[in-house]
Amino acid sequence: MHVSVSDENAEREPAAQQVSAFLERRREQIAQRWADASLFRTVFTVSRDEAVEAGRSVAAALAAVAATGRLDDIRDPGFAAVRDQLGRMAASRGRMGIGADGLADEVAALREPVTELLRAEFPDPYAPEAQECLLALTVLMGTLRLVVLETTVSAGEEVIARQREQLNEVATPVIKLWESTVAVPLIGTLDSVRSQVVMESLLDAIVAERARFAILDITGVPTVDSLVAQHLMKTVAAARLMGAECIVSGIRPAIAQTIVHLGIDLGTVLTRSSLEDALAYALSRQGVEIAPVRAADAGAR
Repeated sequence: MHVSVSDENAEREPAAQQVSAFLERRREQIAQRWADASLFRTVFTVSRDEAVEAGRSVAAALAAVAATGRLDDIRDPGFAAVRDQLGRMAASRGRMGIGADGLADEVAALREPVTELLRAEFPDPYAPEAQECLLALTVLMGTLRLVVLETTVSAGEEVIARQREQLNEVATPVIKLWESTVAVPLIGTLDSVRSQVVMESLLDAIVAERARFAILDITGVPTVDSLVAQHLMKTVAAARLMGAECIVSGIRPAIAQTIVHLGIDLGTVLTRSSLEDALAYALSRQGVEIAPVRAADAGAR
């Protein structure tokens, strides 16, 4: 006889309700046992009471999930109360060098103490009713394991994204070269994300320094293609809208040939072959004259 999924859930629901009541009733005992498990013991090192309190919270969340009967739903609202806590615990274990496999084993180890307590609830732990409850608990603890791993992956992705953003900011510093003159030395590939950081950093510096001249130095950019040129054009246009004249420096012979071969029109962009030339241009526009140091003066120093 074929049994549908809905029929299976209907049969399992009483067991889920019993597991929920059990978790509520034995929450303190469960928390005390979990406090000695490696996942809790190595995270909450200051006080065992902290580990016990964390165990109570997780047990209460599991009870809430079991009460809904959705034992295998990692999106069940019951997990929301402890998802952040589980994520912090997983992150703490990660900083200790525990990988995803090790963390999964530590979460799986939480099942045995709860299983022992549940078996003790039944005169005959091998009776059908007891076996159904044990199966429901096994499914629920497996879902907890998935929640922890998913939270760990999400937290890891957030950390990587934050580190990438910080790296982009560090890799695109804005330097004040002279009064009313700022520069951005670009090194490496200029993609869409980084170009946005460059534009925002440069515009902020133009406002903060009241800059009249902004230099984009691409000496450290290995290649210039149509996409890179487009990013540069947008940055130059944005700087002009802020009232600053933008100069692109570091146009090496190879890059100049590439730009010509690609048919990229930089006619509206002021360019210079080096940062020195760009700075000299900006200073001359401000009426600053730079005189070469004479040999006699250099020797006197």
